[in-house]
Amino acid sequence: MFSVLVDQYRITEIRANSIAGFEVALDGILLVYSLVTLGLVER
Repeated sequence: MFSVLVDQYRITEIRANSIAGFEVALDGILLVYSLVTLGLVER
């Protein structure tokens, strides 16, 4: 019983970490994209 709970907790933790990592990656992509767009507009 206890090991099942631990596994469930681990899965939830991994999922939360991957979602956070995805959001950080998305923020980075948006930042780069907006910088490139501004650079193109200023030319």
